[in-house]
Amino acid sequence: MTIKGPRDLPKMDDLLKDPQLDSLKQTQGYLPVKEAVRSLLEAARQTLTGAEGPTHPDAVFLDQVRGIGRDEDTKLPLSRQSLLEASRLKLESEARPGIRKVINATGAILHTNLGRAPLAEQALAALAECSRGYASLEFDLKEGKRGQRTSSVEALLCRLFGVEAATVVNNNAAAVILALSALCRGRQVLVSRSELVEIGGKFRVPEIMEESGALLREVGTTNKTYLADYEKAIDDSTGALLKVHRSNFRISGFTEDVDEADLARLAHQHGLPLIYDLGSGCVSTELADLLPGEPTVADALASGADVICFSGDKLLGGPQAGIILGRAALIGKMAAHPLMRAFRCDKLALSALEATLTLYRDPDRAKQHVPLLKSALYDSKKLRERTKKLAASLAHHRIEARVVASQAIMGGGAAPEIPVASWALAIKPEPLPVSSLESALLSHDPPILCRTTHETLLFDLRTLSGPDEDLLLTALLHIFNREVPLP
Repeated sequence: MTIKGPRDLPKMDDLLKDPQLDSLKQTQGYLPVKEAVRSLLEAARQTLTGAEGPTHPDAVFLDQVRGIGRDEDTKLPLSRQSLLEASRLKLESEARPGIRKVINATGAILHTNLGRAPLAEQALAALAECSRGYASLEFDLKEGKRGQRTSSVEALLCRLFGVEAATVVNNNAAAVILALSALCRGRQVLVSRSELVEIGGKFRVPEIMEESGALLREVGTTNKTYLADYEKAIDDSTGALLKVHRSNFRISGFTEDVDEADLARLAHQHGLPLIYDLGSGCVSTELADLLPGEPTVADALASGADVICFSGDKLLGGPQAGIILGRAALIGKMAAHPLMRAFRCDKLALSALEATLTLYRDPDRAKQHVPLLKSALYDSKKLRERTKKLAASLAHHRIEARVVASQAIMGGGAAPEIPVASWALAIKPEPLPVSSLESALLSHDPPILCRTTHETLLFDLRTLSGPDEDLLLTALLHIFNREVPLP
């Protein structure tokens, strides 16, 4: 029965007795179902009366049932069934976790807001194995006694990079704070003005240094810093020289920087360490070839830096972590510092990191299994063919999609302004406005993110796996009310 006015609305108790809600009562409980029905009745009443004020927050579920993007005159009529269906949508929405799988069709390979690097299957397997029950996190199975939680990862890092010592904390900002606090508290640290960066979330290098207890000493200017600037600033109060890789922005034009090797030699002449915040932490030489100007971990080590730190979830393609490599004496001080306990990784991050690093022992295996490398290094011609195939599938269902050249990016504060050639589907959702289709894509399960330009949606396939392509096709067919193919 069509509901034309507030008096036609069914009673809440009557709706709650409907058998269509029985399964929801069993899976989610009676009280949440009752609250959902009550709220949807309120939203419907506001719609029917045209009451002024903010739109009811649950009106979106009624809109999904009655037709997104339509005006009130062309929407499907409000009915008892639409109230029940909207209640189901609300309950399903509330039952979904806040952090869940999304389909990334933006072309940003390391999308910070989407969790940066997807993990390799080997890392997922290791993580699952260690989280299902107990794990040898701090137990030495050879000696049969308590061990050290990062020992296996540290040994792997030393073998992989050929360094004296290594340790791991929960992110790269923590690695920098730990290095400065353990090695330079109360002493000056020299940094070029061009490297006083903000790393995101309004966290800035000067503030990180202040929290560590080290004293900031700026040298040079924003666009030009010379070796002599560092040399003039060194005195008895100097504790270290700090090099910060500008991983999330570029300075171009009338500029001058000091080479890391020259900086290391100067530091060592004065008996000081050089701390190198590498940031993104590129390990793959093939990936480095794709990103000109992006230093690798091997480059940083070859420069003679005494302590190097970088992220685990950027160009390495692993879990969030701050990886620290360097001289044994300095790493030892950091490992013994009280902040080490506050910054330590849990068993999930360590198991996933160890599995990821193990893949890098063979560069070909890493290229084959690390999703970041697979996505960034995927052949452009093959990508175009995949895009054309997906466009043909949509055309078969009367959805027009053009295949267009695209520019993906690394994202995640890595390799700014360096595009990665890609291909995308371009869909102009006439007569619907782009905002309506975007909303429908975000409301889909799983949600789908893409780019928009000139009232056109762009779905970049460089950040889509094969299964994600199938999910995207199904979602578009559903949203455009086309027949969804059986799996």
